[in-house]
Amino acid sequence: MPKVQKRINKEKSISAKDIVAKYHVSYQSVNHYTDLGLLPVSFKIRNVRFYDRAVVERRLKKIRKLMQEGYSLRLIRKRLIGI
Repeated sequence: MPKVQKRINKEKSISAKDIVAKYHVSYQSVNHYTDLGLLPVSFKIRNVRFYDRAVVERRLKKIRKLMQEGYSLRLIRKRLIGI
């Protein structure tokens, strides 16, 4: 079977490392948010995770706002993704 090449749109994707730099969030937080399902991974290349840039921006704004209001990550998860 031939390999299917995925076209990567770098303007729409952002790596975990770039999230740390751009949004001033620790790498551990990105990992934790990913594990909780708050930041869904769009695709992986080797060990590098890529996320949808627009989703990350919206979710991080909501997460920060809800954390400032005193919500726990468990409740934030329920509000954002309904689980």
